Amino acid sequence: MRLIVTRPAAQAHGWVQALQDLKVDACALPLLGIEPLDDTTALQADWYGLGSLAMVMFVSANAVQHFFAARPAGVTWPLQLAAASTGPGTSAALRAAGVQRIVQPAPEEGQFDSEALWRQLRDQAWSGSQVMIVRGEEGRSWLADTWRAAGAGVTMRVAYRRVAPRLSPAEQVLLQQAMARPAEHRWLFSSSEAVGHLQRLIPLAQWGSSAAMASHPRIAQAASDIGFGRVELVAPDPQAVALAMGVG
Repeated sequence: MRLIVTRPAAQAHGWVQALQDLKVDACALPLLGIEPLDDTTALQADWYGLGSLAMVMFVSANAVQHFFAARPAGVTWPLQLAAASTGPGTSAALRAAGVQRIVQPAPEEGQFDSEALWRQLRDQAWSGSQVMIVRGEEGRSWLADTWRAAGAGVTMRVAYRRVAPRLSPAEQVLLQQAMARPAEHRWLFSSSEAVGHLQRLIPLAQWGSSAAMASHPRIAQAASDIGFGRVELVAPDPQAVALAMGVG
């Protein structure tokens, strides 16, 4: 059984390596493209105002990567400033960037999303505080709305663009193989947008014989909605995925 990892290329290849180390036959088929902004002036200016913020929330590892790529020379992340994330991949990116204070959903939550993160934040006094959410061009507004309802001022900062995938010839071959031999392939989805891009790549595809794993109920529902015959929820962790694949 081959596992198809659909994360953006910057993360997919790391996931493939980690899964292969766990003896999973994994390969990358990025179904979401990530591009930098043409103008990073606003991101650069944000760095000079970090000291006035109570928290910065990053929606993804890509948000971390592109925000820190815009850091002006000589400017550092304030040691006392906490960053928030909704999952282990984003938290790992923050640690790699040198951020020491990180808030994320509790492991026992079993779910990695804004709602689970808020349960770690809701008891703090947010009235009058200023927070920033770093994300792509589009995304849910639930956390921003919830923070504002708690009295915080919220800045939404776009750090990158999400675009449709541009498949290489080898990736196109992999896609055709997965279509032709669904029993030999399983899909791993980490975003509903990736599911949508797959549907647009092959709009007439029949997915009833295909199986997928998804890291959140909303993503699982998106895969079910386009016709996947079996969809399983799995934590966004290579070890958990390997166990779900029957390895380890």
